Amino acid sequence: MSSRRVTDAAALLLVFSMAVSVLLVRKVDQLRAGATLQEVLYVSSPKLLKRLSLGYDGLVADVYWTRTVQYYGSMHHAGGGNYELLAPLLNITTQLDPHLIPAYEFGGTFLSAKPPQGAGLPQRAVELVEYGIRSNPDDWHLYYDLGFIYYMDLKDYPGAADAFLRGSQVPNAHPFMRILAAQMAEHGGEAQTARMLWSATYQTTHDDHVKANAAAHLRALQVDQDVADLEHVVEIYHQRTGRLPASFLDMASAGLLRGIPEDPLGKPYRLTSDGKVVVTDPDDLPFVENGLPSDYRDPAVPKILPAN
Repeated sequence: MSSRRVTDAAALLLVFSMAVSVLLVRKVDQLRAGATLQEVLYVSSPKLLKRLSLGYDGLVADVYWTRTVQYYGSMHHAGGGNYELLAPLLNITTQLDPHLIPAYEFGGTFLSAKPPQGAGLPQRAVELVEYGIRSNPDDWHLYYDLGFIYYMDLKDYPGAADAFLRGSQVPNAHPFMRILAAQMAEHGGEAQTARMLWSATYQTTHDDHVKANAAAHLRALQVDQDVADLEHVVEIYHQRTGRLPASFLDMASAGLLRGIPEDPLGKPYRLTSDGKVVVTDPDDLPFVENGLPSDYRDPAVPKILPAN
């Protein structure tokens, strides 16, 4: 009789747990860009979720991670926002499964990137990735991600140097970790270091979107350098002739250039009447800082209309 009661109790507990799991998954599945914290995170405690999942915390973590990506994607597609759910969702996901590496790699990027690309919370991104490192101390990629955030978003060179140096000491770490640590420690070569970082990202990632993003940043860095170099040549021409060149052909005829220079996408640069070098299609080259036409407005930046 006692055995029968134990069996019945276990069966009731199993049914209850399954019901809770179904309700939990359905509730999380209601996530949408306009949802409130109360709607989605009605169970906001990772410890409570662990108990409710009855050992299936990895599965629940996958559900939360999927919804996190969907939430970020929907907000980004809508033009960005405050991403208020992002940090809580990432916290729950990684507390449920501390070994879910993509949640740190991509979650850190989502948190640290400036709006509208991300939440603009680099310090929260640092906290997230540091937690990932404590849970996965032998994964050098996390130290790389941490150094990347310190360098790119916080402009904290000592913090970046420390992250890269710690990562360089992990077994099987990529050799460029020690190089990056040394470069950060010297506080110099910012463009060169940025190129190394984006090149490393491009070479090591297996995600097509991350690779494309890295390639776009590398093209932007090349354009910034090209424009600076070409405008220096314009100044040399000006000093020699006393006038600005009317075109790149003038500088080529003077032996200062070899033909008409092109951007990384193969389109010719343009030379303005005041000696400035600009790109032909700015929309094709996101992230560039030099070479934008004076009247160019980034389509990702809302236009501010004058007051009536």
